[in-house]
Amino acid sequence: MESNKQRVLDTIELHKKMLGDLEANCLDVIAAAAKMLIDCMSNGGCVYICGNGGSAADAQHIAAELVGRFVRERKGLPAVALTTDTSILTSIGNDYGFEQIFSRQIEALVNTGDVLWGFSTSGTSKNVLAAVKLAKEKGAKVLSFTGKKDSPLGAISDVCVYVEGPTASVQEVHQVAYHIICDLVEEAFAE
Repeated sequence: MESNKQRVLDTIELHKKMLGDLEANCLDVIAAAAKMLIDCMSNGGCVYICGNGGSAADAQHIAAELVGRFVRERKGLPAVALTTDTSILTSIGNDYGFEQIFSRQIEALVNTGDVLWGFSTSGTSKNVLAAVKLAKEKGAKVLSFTGKKDSPLGAISDVCVYVEGPTASVQEVHQVAYHIICDLVEEAFAE
């Protein structure tokens, strides 16, 4: 029982450190991310979100916060999780390969002025990188969330929020950051 208590304490200490790193390294970046989304939606654009595994769930979570609401009453905001349509995901995966499940949707949906928000804790997810490259070619801005300061995804993004640590902890700290962004975006559109 004592070892479980120590593990709990160690995990809490790790999160405190990672949140401290987020505060030290990403305040301006988080503000820039919120501004990017506000500018996009103010000009009639849409935010498309993608990632794999837990990051796919984050994509759905963010889309729900923007289309529904976070904490304030306001109009629904245009956001689409590219991770949710099983027929699209499986048909693209079957016909073109897993690496194209997001980029094919980008090809069909994204326009100049939109934002692609990509999640990859490694910063190397091939399907996310393919989507980002195509989105940029189409004139979209790119926001990324990674678990590495220097990653291929961060290098090709307009704005990159990163926090280093174990994958599960990175995803948990990402949630803090994207909830802050959702709050700032919602405040801009609140009734």
